[in-house]
Amino acid sequence: MSLQWEVFELANRLRVVVTPMPATQAASISVFVGVGSRSEPKELNGITHFLEHMVFKGTERRPDAHAIAEAIEGAGGTLNAYTNKEFTCYWNVVPFDHLDVALDVASDMVLHSKLDPDEIERERAVVQQELKRNHDHPQTWAARLVGMAVFGEQPVGWDVGGTLETVARVQREHFVEHIDRWYRAPNAVLSVSGNVDPERVRRLAEELFAEMRDGTVPAVPPYDPTKTGPRVVLDERRTDQCSVYLGFPGLSRHDPDRFALRVMNDILGSGMSSRLFREVRERRGLAYAVHSSYGLLADTGIFTIGAGVNRDRLVETVQVCLGELRRLCDEPVGAEELRKAKEHTIGRFRLSLETAHAVGQRHGELLLTRGEIEPVERVVEAIEAVTADDVQRVAQRLFDLRAVHCAVVGPELNEEELLAALAA
Repeated sequence: MSLQWEVFELANRLRVVVTPMPATQAASISVFVGVGSRSEPKELNGITHFLEHMVFKGTERRPDAHAIAEAIEGAGGTLNAYTNKEFTCYWNVVPFDHLDVALDVASDMVLHSKLDPDEIERERAVVQQELKRNHDHPQTWAARLVGMAVFGEQPVGWDVGGTLETVARVQREHFVEHIDRWYRAPNAVLSVSGNVDPERVRRLAEELFAEMRDGTVPAVPPYDPTKTGPRVVLDERRTDQCSVYLGFPGLSRHDPDRFALRVMNDILGSGMSSRLFREVRERRGLAYAVHSSYGLLADTGIFTIGAGVNRDRLVETVQVCLGELRRLCDEPVGAEELRKAKEHTIGRFRLSLETAHAVGQRHGELLLTRGEIEPVERVVEAIEAVTADDVQRVAQRLFDLRAVHCAVVGPELNEEELLAALAA
Protein backbone atom coordinates (compact mmCIF):
# COMPACT_ATOMS: atom_id res chain seq x y z
CA MET A 1 0.00 0.00 0.00
CA SER A 2 1.44 3.40 -0.96
CA LEU A 3 1.94 6.12 1.61
CA GLN A 4 -0.48 9.03 1.70
CA TRP A 5 0.35 12.40 3.21
CA GLU A 6 -1.25 15.77 3.74
CA VAL A 7 0.52 19.10 3.25
CA PHE A 8 -0.84 22.38 4.58
CA GLU A 9 0.46 25.84 5.38
CA LEU A 10 -0.02 27.80 8.60
CA ALA A 11 -0.90 31.49 8.69
CA ASN A 12 2.78 32.37 9.06
CA ARG A 13 3.60 30.27 5.92
CA LEU A 14 5.21 27.39 7.82
CA ARG A 15 4.69 24.28 5.70
CA VAL A 16 3.54 21.14 7.50
CA VAL A 17 3.49 17.62 6.09
CA VAL A 18 1.68 14.86 8.00
CA THR A 19 2.09 11.21 6.99
CA PRO A 20 -0.25 8.86 8.89
CA MET A 21 1.14 5.34 9.44
CA PRO A 22 -1.52 3.68 11.63
CA ALA A 23 0.33 0.38 12.03
CA THR A 24 3.26 1.91 13.90
CA GLN A 25 3.53 2.65 17.62
CA ALA A 26 5.61 5.78 16.97
CA ALA A 27 5.17 9.46 16.24
CA SER A 28 8.12 11.19 14.59
CA ILE A 29 8.56 14.96 14.61
CA SER A 30 11.15 16.72 12.43
CA VAL A 31 11.65 20.47 12.14
CA PHE A 32 13.70 21.42 9.07
CA VAL A 33 15.19 24.89 8.69
CA GLY A 34 16.72 25.92 5.38
CA VAL A 35 20.10 27.09 6.59
CA GLY A 36 23.44 25.28 6.52
CA SER A 37 27.12 26.04 6.27
CA ARG A 38 26.93 27.48 2.74
CA SER A 39 24.73 30.30 4.07
CA GLU A 40 27.31 31.54 6.58
CA PRO A 41 29.84 34.41 6.48
CA LYS A 42 33.38 33.07 6.21
CA GLU A 43 34.46 34.51 9.55
CA LEU A 44 31.60 32.68 11.31
CA ASN A 45 31.80 29.38 9.43
CA GLY A 46 30.26 26.74 11.69
CA ILE A 47 27.71 29.01 13.40
CA THR A 48 24.76 26.99 12.05
CA HIS A 49 26.12 23.76 13.53
CA PHE A 50 27.05 25.54 16.78
CA LEU A 51 23.49 26.91 17.01
CA GLU A 52 22.11 23.41 16.49
CA HIS A 53 23.96 22.43 19.69
CA MET A 54 22.74 25.50 21.58
CA VAL A 55 19.08 24.85 20.85
CA PHE A 56 19.31 21.83 23.18
CA LYS A 57 20.67 23.89 26.09
CA GLY A 58 17.50 25.32 27.56
CA THR A 59 14.41 27.48 27.17
CA GLU A 60 12.46 29.56 29.67
CA ARG A 61 10.06 26.67 30.30
CA ARG A 62 12.77 23.99 30.20
CA PRO A 63 15.75 25.80 31.67
CA ASP A 64 18.57 23.40 30.83
CA ALA A 65 19.60 20.51 28.58
CA HIS A 66 18.52 17.94 31.16
CA ALA A 67 14.96 19.31 31.24
CA ILE A 68 14.69 19.13 27.45
CA ALA A 69 16.11 15.62 27.24
CA GLU A 70 14.00 14.39 30.15
CA ALA A 71 10.78 15.66 28.54
CA ILE A 72 11.32 13.37 25.54
CA GLU A 73 13.20 10.49 27.15
CA GLY A 74 10.79 10.49 30.07
CA ALA A 75 8.05 9.82 27.52
CA GLY A 76 10.01 6.86 26.18
CA GLY A 77 11.39 8.73 23.18
CA THR A 78 14.68 9.94 21.72
CA LEU A 79 15.81 13.24 20.24
CA ASN A 80 18.69 14.62 18.22
CA ALA A 81 19.60 17.01 15.41
CA TYR A 82 22.01 17.45 12.51
CA THR A 83 23.36 20.17 10.25
CA ASN A 84 24.62 19.93 6.69
CA LYS A 85 25.57 22.37 3.95
CA GLU A 86 22.00 23.44 3.18
CA PHE A 87 19.68 22.74 6.11
CA THR A 88 19.37 21.95 9.80
CA CYS A 89 17.01 19.36 11.26
CA TYR A 90 15.78 18.94 14.85
CA TRP A 91 13.92 15.70 15.47
CA ASN A 92 12.40 13.48 18.10
CA VAL A 93 10.56 10.16 18.09
CA VAL A 94 8.08 9.20 20.83
CA PRO A 95 5.36 6.63 21.43
CA PHE A 96 2.33 7.88 19.50
CA ASP A 97 0.35 8.76 22.61
CA HIS A 98 2.93 11.43 23.51
CA LEU A 99 2.58 13.41 20.29
CA ASP A 100 1.60 16.61 22.12
CA VAL A 101 4.74 16.52 24.26
CA ALA A 102 6.94 15.85 21.25
CA LEU A 103 5.55 18.81 19.29
CA ASP A 104 5.67 21.06 22.34
CA VAL A 105 9.34 20.29 22.99
CA ALA A 106 10.29 20.70 19.34
CA SER A 107 8.61 24.10 19.04
CA ASP A 108 9.94 25.26 22.41
CA MET A 109 13.52 24.39 21.43
CA VAL A 110 13.42 26.02 18.01
CA LEU A 111 11.51 29.16 19.03
CA HIS A 112 12.54 29.86 22.61
CA SER A 113 16.17 28.91 23.08
CA LYS A 114 17.70 31.01 25.88
CA LEU A 115 21.21 31.12 24.38
CA ASP A 116 22.64 31.59 27.85
CA PRO A 117 26.17 33.10 27.63
CA ASP A 118 27.59 30.63 30.15
CA GLU A 119 26.13 27.71 28.19
CA ILE A 120 27.60 29.15 24.99
CA GLU A 121 31.07 29.07 26.52
CA ARG A 122 30.64 25.52 27.78
CA GLU A 123 29.26 24.29 24.47
CA ARG A 124 31.95 26.09 22.49
CA ALA A 125 34.48 23.70 24.01
CA VAL A 126 32.23 20.73 23.17
CA VAL A 127 31.89 21.80 19.52
CA GLN A 128 35.63 22.28 19.26
CA GLN A 129 36.16 18.80 20.68
CA GLU A 130 33.81 17.46 18.00
CA LEU A 131 35.92 19.17 15.33
CA LYS A 132 39.08 17.69 16.84
CA ARG A 133 37.50 14.24 16.88
CA ASN A 134 36.62 14.54 13.19
CA HIS A 135 40.17 15.68 12.43
CA ASP A 136 41.64 12.78 14.38
CA HIS A 137 39.59 10.17 12.49
CA PRO A 138 41.54 9.59 9.27
CA GLN A 139 38.67 8.42 7.08
CA THR A 140 36.35 11.22 8.23
CA TRP A 141 39.06 13.80 7.68
CA ALA A 142 40.03 12.48 4.24
CA ALA A 143 36.38 12.70 3.16
CA ARG A 144 36.22 16.30 4.33
CA LEU A 145 39.49 17.17 2.64
CA VAL A 146 38.31 15.85 -0.72
CA GLY A 147 35.08 17.85 -0.44
CA MET A 148 37.02 21.02 0.23
CA ALA A 149 39.32 20.21 -2.70
CA VAL A 150 36.46 19.58 -5.14
CA PHE A 151 34.62 22.82 -4.32
CA GLY A 152 37.55 25.04 -3.41
CA GLU A 153 37.40 28.26 -1.43
CA GLN A 154 33.70 29.10 -1.66
CA PRO A 155 30.77 28.63 0.75
CA VAL A 156 29.72 25.23 -0.63
CA GLY A 157 33.26 23.99 0.03
CA TRP A 158 33.49 25.06 3.66
CA ASP A 159 33.32 22.49 6.43
CA VAL A 160 29.91 22.24 8.09
CA GLY A 161 31.45 22.48 11.54
CA GLY A 162 33.75 25.38 10.74
CA THR A 163 37.20 25.60 12.28
CA LEU A 164 38.49 25.97 15.82
CA GLU A 165 39.13 29.63 15.06
CA THR A 166 35.73 30.47 13.56
CA VAL A 167 33.88 28.66 16.35
CA ALA A 168 35.90 30.68 18.86
CA ARG A 169 34.56 33.92 17.32
CA VAL A 170 30.84 33.17 17.69
CA GLN A 171 29.07 35.24 20.34
CA ARG A 172 25.47 35.42 21.53
CA GLU A 173 24.64 38.37 19.29
CA HIS A 174 25.77 36.35 16.27
CA PHE A 175 23.33 33.58 17.18
CA VAL A 176 20.48 36.07 17.62
CA GLU A 177 21.19 37.63 14.23
CA HIS A 178 21.50 34.20 12.57
CA ILE A 179 18.14 33.09 13.95
CA ASP A 180 16.48 36.36 12.94
CA ARG A 181 17.82 36.03 9.40
CA TRP A 182 17.18 32.35 8.68
CA TYR A 183 14.69 30.86 11.18
CA ARG A 184 11.66 32.20 9.31
CA ALA A 185 8.49 30.18 8.82
CA PRO A 186 8.62 30.10 4.99
CA ASN A 187 12.19 28.78 5.29
CA ALA A 188 11.12 25.84 7.47
CA VAL A 189 9.09 22.64 7.31
CA LEU A 190 7.45 20.63 10.09
CA SER A 191 7.17 16.95 9.22
CA VAL A 192 5.09 14.63 11.41
CA SER A 193 4.71 10.94 10.65
CA GLY A 194 3.51 7.80 12.38
CA ASN A 195 0.34 6.86 14.21
CA VAL A 196 -1.01 10.40 14.10
CA ASP A 197 -4.19 12.21 13.13
CA PRO A 198 -3.62 15.07 10.64
CA GLU A 199 -6.30 17.29 12.14
CA ARG A 200 -4.80 16.96 15.61
CA VAL A 201 -1.38 17.77 14.23
CA ARG A 202 -2.83 20.83 12.50
CA ARG A 203 -4.40 22.12 15.73
CA LEU A 204 -1.20 21.59 17.72
CA ALA A 205 1.01 23.10 15.03
CA GLU A 206 -1.18 26.19 14.73
CA GLU A 207 -0.89 26.70 18.48
CA LEU A 208 2.76 25.79 19.05
CA PHE A 209 4.43 27.27 15.96
CA ALA A 210 2.35 30.46 15.64
CA GLU A 211 5.26 32.54 17.00
CA MET A 212 7.60 31.51 14.18
CA ARG A 213 8.00 34.69 12.18
CA ASP A 214 7.02 35.15 8.57
CA GLY A 215 9.41 36.85 6.17
CA THR A 216 11.91 36.22 3.42
CA VAL A 217 15.46 34.96 3.81
CA PRO A 218 18.60 35.98 1.89
CA ALA A 219 19.73 34.22 -1.25
CA VAL A 220 22.26 31.41 -0.75
CA PRO A 221 25.64 32.00 -2.46
CA PRO A 222 25.62 29.98 -5.71
CA TYR A 223 28.17 27.35 -6.62
CA ASP A 224 30.97 28.62 -8.86
CA PRO A 225 32.35 25.72 -10.94
CA THR A 226 35.47 27.72 -11.85
CA LYS A 227 36.66 27.62 -8.24
CA THR A 228 38.33 24.41 -7.13
CA GLY A 229 40.97 23.36 -4.66
CA PRO A 230 44.23 21.48 -5.31
CA ARG A 231 44.21 18.22 -7.28
CA VAL A 232 45.92 16.42 -4.39
CA VAL A 233 45.55 17.16 -0.66
CA LEU A 234 47.73 15.26 1.77
CA ASP A 235 47.76 15.00 5.56
CA GLU A 236 50.76 12.95 6.59
CA ARG A 237 50.30 10.94 9.79
CA ARG A 238 51.75 7.84 11.40
CA THR A 239 48.77 5.57 10.79
CA ASP A 240 48.67 1.88 9.91
CA GLN A 241 46.95 2.51 6.58
CA CYS A 242 46.12 5.32 4.16
CA SER A 243 42.59 6.70 3.99
CA VAL A 244 42.16 7.80 0.39
CA TYR A 245 39.28 9.60 -1.34
CA LEU A 246 38.77 10.51 -4.98
CA GLY A 247 36.24 13.25 -5.71
CA PHE A 248 34.41 14.91 -8.60
CA PRO A 249 31.81 17.68 -8.82
CA GLY A 250 28.42 15.98 -9.03
CA LEU A 251 24.79 16.55 -9.92
CA SER A 252 22.18 18.74 -8.26
CA ARG A 253 19.12 17.27 -6.63
CA HIS A 254 17.03 18.63 -9.53
CA ASP A 255 19.09 17.03 -12.30
CA PRO A 256 17.10 14.66 -14.56
CA ASP A 257 20.06 12.25 -14.45
CA ARG A 258 19.79 11.78 -10.67
CA PHE A 259 18.05 8.40 -11.09
CA ALA A 260 20.69 7.16 -13.52
CA LEU A 261 23.26 8.36 -10.98
CA ARG A 262 21.72 6.12 -8.31
CA VAL A 263 21.94 3.08 -10.54
CA MET A 264 25.44 3.92 -11.74
CA ASN A 265 26.62 4.34 -8.14
CA ASP A 266 25.12 0.98 -7.24
CA ILE A 267 27.02 -0.68 -10.08
CA LEU A 268 30.27 1.02 -9.19
CA GLY A 269 30.57 0.98 -5.43
CA SER A 270 27.45 0.23 -3.41
CA GLY A 271 27.55 -3.13 -1.72
CA MET A 272 29.48 -6.39 -1.92
CA SER A 273 28.46 -7.12 -5.51
CA SER A 274 29.68 -3.75 -6.82
CA ARG A 275 32.55 -3.45 -9.26
CA LEU A 276 34.85 -1.67 -6.82
CA PHE A 277 34.27 -4.23 -4.08
CA ARG A 278 34.93 -7.13 -6.43
CA GLU A 279 37.99 -5.59 -8.10
CA VAL A 280 39.64 -3.74 -5.22
CA ARG A 281 38.87 -6.15 -2.39
CA GLU A 282 37.95 -9.56 -3.73
CA ARG A 283 40.22 -9.83 -6.77
CA ARG A 284 43.27 -7.80 -5.70
CA GLY A 285 43.03 -7.72 -1.89
CA LEU A 286 43.90 -4.03 -1.81
CA ALA A 287 41.43 -2.86 0.83
CA TYR A 288 39.04 -4.12 3.46
CA ALA A 289 36.60 -1.29 2.79
CA VAL A 290 35.95 0.46 -0.52
CA HIS A 291 32.84 2.29 -1.65
CA SER A 292 31.45 5.07 -3.81
CA SER A 293 28.83 7.61 -2.80
CA TYR A 294 27.27 10.88 -3.86
CA GLY A 295 25.64 13.95 -2.37
CA LEU A 296 23.06 16.16 -4.08
CA LEU A 297 22.83 19.89 -3.40
CA ALA A 298 20.62 22.66 -4.79
CA ASP A 299 22.92 23.58 -7.68
CA THR A 300 25.72 21.02 -7.63
CA GLY A 301 26.79 17.85 -5.87
CA ILE A 302 29.76 15.63 -5.19
CA PHE A 303 30.72 12.09 -6.13
CA THR A 304 33.40 10.27 -4.15
CA ILE A 305 35.23 6.97 -3.92
CA GLY A 306 36.78 6.05 -0.58
CA ALA A 307 39.07 3.25 0.60
CA GLY A 308 41.52 2.30 3.34
CA VAL A 309 44.73 0.72 2.02
CA ASN A 310 48.31 -0.07 2.94
CA ARG A 311 50.78 2.64 1.98
CA ASP A 312 52.59 0.40 -0.50
CA ARG A 313 49.33 -0.29 -2.37
CA LEU A 314 48.08 3.32 -2.42
CA VAL A 315 49.00 4.18 -6.00
CA GLU A 316 47.74 0.84 -7.30
CA THR A 317 44.40 1.36 -5.55
CA VAL A 318 43.99 4.83 -7.04
CA GLN A 319 44.78 3.51 -10.51
CA VAL A 320 42.40 0.56 -10.18
CA CYS A 321 39.56 2.88 -9.09
CA LEU A 322 40.23 5.24 -12.00
CA GLY A 323 40.27 2.23 -14.31
CA GLU A 324 36.78 1.27 -13.17
CA LEU A 325 35.60 4.80 -13.90
CA ARG A 326 37.05 4.62 -17.41
CA ARG A 327 35.31 1.31 -17.96
CA LEU A 328 31.94 2.82 -17.01
CA CYS A 329 32.55 5.66 -19.46
CA ASP A 330 33.78 3.48 -22.31
CA GLU A 331 31.65 0.32 -22.10
CA PRO A 332 27.86 0.01 -21.78
CA VAL A 333 26.71 -1.93 -18.73
CA GLY A 334 25.45 -5.42 -19.55
CA ALA A 335 21.75 -6.20 -19.34
CA GLU A 336 22.04 -8.61 -16.40
CA GLU A 337 24.29 -6.32 -14.33
CA LEU A 338 21.94 -3.40 -15.00
CA ARG A 339 18.89 -5.42 -13.96
CA LYS A 340 20.51 -6.49 -10.69
CA ALA A 341 21.68 -2.96 -9.95
CA LYS A 342 18.18 -1.56 -10.42
CA GLU A 343 16.69 -4.26 -8.21
CA HIS A 344 19.28 -3.52 -5.52
CA THR A 345 18.71 0.24 -5.77
CA ILE A 346 14.95 -0.10 -5.56
CA GLY A 347 15.13 -2.64 -2.76
CA ARG A 348 17.40 -0.46 -0.63
CA PHE A 349 15.16 2.53 -1.27
CA ARG A 350 12.02 0.68 -0.21
CA LEU A 351 13.67 -0.81 2.88
CA SER A 352 14.96 2.63 3.91
CA LEU A 353 11.35 3.69 4.52
CA GLU A 354 10.36 1.08 7.09
CA THR A 355 10.07 3.43 10.08
CA ALA A 356 7.96 6.47 10.85
CA HIS A 357 11.14 8.46 11.45
CA ALA A 358 12.63 7.57 8.07
CA VAL A 359 9.42 8.51 6.26
CA GLY A 360 9.11 11.78 8.16
CA GLN A 361 12.70 12.66 7.39
CA ARG A 362 12.28 11.96 3.69
CA HIS A 363 9.06 13.92 3.36
CA GLY A 364 10.30 16.91 5.33
CA GLU A 365 13.57 17.14 3.43
CA LEU A 366 11.88 16.84 0.03
CA LEU A 367 9.27 19.46 0.86
CA LEU A 368 11.96 21.87 2.06
CA THR A 369 14.51 21.33 -0.70
CA ARG A 370 12.34 20.50 -3.73
CA GLY A 371 8.97 21.96 -2.81
CA GLU A 372 7.25 18.63 -3.47
CA ILE A 373 7.30 15.04 -2.26
CA GLU A 374 8.02 12.44 -4.92
CA PRO A 375 5.79 9.39 -4.39
CA VAL A 376 7.68 6.17 -3.80
CA GLU A 377 6.25 4.53 -6.91
CA ARG A 378 7.27 7.47 -9.09
CA VAL A 379 10.85 7.07 -7.88
CA VAL A 380 10.69 3.32 -8.50
CA GLU A 381 9.37 3.89 -12.02
CA ALA A 382 12.15 6.39 -12.74
CA ILE A 383 14.79 3.92 -11.56
CA GLU A 384 13.21 1.12 -13.58
CA ALA A 385 13.37 3.34 -16.67
CA VAL A 386 17.15 3.81 -16.46
CA THR A 387 18.94 2.31 -19.45
CA ALA A 388 22.53 1.27 -20.10
CA ASP A 389 22.89 4.40 -22.23
CA ASP A 390 21.72 6.51 -19.28
CA VAL A 391 24.32 4.94 -17.00
CA GLN A 392 27.09 5.49 -19.53
CA ARG A 393 25.98 9.08 -20.16
CA VAL A 394 25.99 10.03 -16.47
CA ALA A 395 29.39 8.40 -16.02
CA GLN A 396 30.73 10.44 -18.94
CA ARG A 397 29.22 13.60 -17.46
CA LEU A 398 30.83 13.06 -14.07
CA PHE A 399 34.14 11.35 -14.59
CA ASP A 400 36.38 13.86 -16.30
CA LEU A 401 39.64 12.36 -15.09
CA ARG A 402 41.45 15.61 -15.82
CA ALA A 403 39.46 17.17 -12.98
CA VAL A 404 39.60 14.39 -10.37
CA HIS A 405 40.69 15.39 -6.87
CA CYS A 406 42.46 13.13 -4.39
CA ALA A 407 42.78 13.42 -0.61
CA VAL A 408 44.89 11.08 1.49
CA VAL A 409 45.54 10.81 5.21
CA GLY A 410 48.37 8.45 6.08
CA PRO A 411 52.13 7.89 6.37
CA GLU A 412 54.99 8.84 4.03
CA LEU A 413 52.89 10.57 1.41
CA ASN A 414 54.22 11.92 -1.87
CA GLU A 415 52.28 14.52 -3.86
CA GLU A 416 54.14 13.98 -7.12
CA GLU A 417 53.54 10.23 -6.95
CA LEU A 418 49.78 10.77 -6.62
CA LEU A 419 49.64 13.45 -9.29
CA ALA A 420 51.34 11.02 -11.64
CA ALA A 421 48.81 8.30 -10.69
CA LEU A 422 45.91 10.65 -11.48
CA ALA A 423 47.44 11.54 -14.85
CA ALA A 424 48.25 7.97 -15.89
